[in-house]
Amino acid sequence: MVSGMTPVAALALLAALAWPPGATPDPVGVWPLQPEPEVVRPFDPPDSPYGAGHRGVDLLGAVGQPVLAALPGTVTYAGSLAGRGVVVVDHGATRTTYEPVAATVAVGAAVGAGGPLGTLELAGSHCFPRACLHWGWIQGETYLDPLRLVGAGPVRLLPLWRDAPVSRAPPYSMSRTGSPPMLAVQVVKSVTVLGKVICTENQQPPSVDGSQL
Repeated sequence: MVSGMTPVAALALLAALAWPPGATPDPVGVWPLQPEPEVVRPFDPPDSPYGAGHRGVDLLGAVGQPVLAALPGTVTYAGSLAGRGVVVVDHGATRTTYEPVAATVAVGAAVGAGGPLGTLELAGSHCFPRACLHWGWIQGETYLDPLRLVGAGPVRLLPLWRDAPVSRAPPYSMSRTGSPPMLAVQVVKSVTVLGKVICTENQQPPSVDGSQL
């Protein structure tokens, strides 16, 4: 992190660098389990809408542990689905899903980021016999990596002199003074917040279609 920069300012800098003008950066959310959980299985988008894959992430937890809303929104589903408890929170352009959860909220309830949704159950866990929360993030019918909401998922950065992503810095010629041009050395390799590298220029954001939780 840049010396003297607060975590909030660092995240704002990250958002400004990671998306081209006119694009909407990812919202900043919170982990749905506290403290920060282990990611047992990451996001693995399928090759087709009905193909095999993992349309979310599995977070290791404990039975009865509180499950929290990652972003503020409105509960649009809270109940049993295919034998497991599911909660869905609508955030306007996107929605997040949580399972298996014994819901303590009702449909129509407004929740804030970090607000309780229910408690983690064992039945329906993706990592049985351990208790895991399957956390999803969806835009329309497209599944996204929810770890992006907490700065832990892949993010694409742009060089400061271009409006299109590249995988490496372009070659440059030396100036008459023997020094490289100023712009040629302004490549953002990574951004570090609170001691963690949370993105690099070569990482690509996932964008897939899906139709299942």
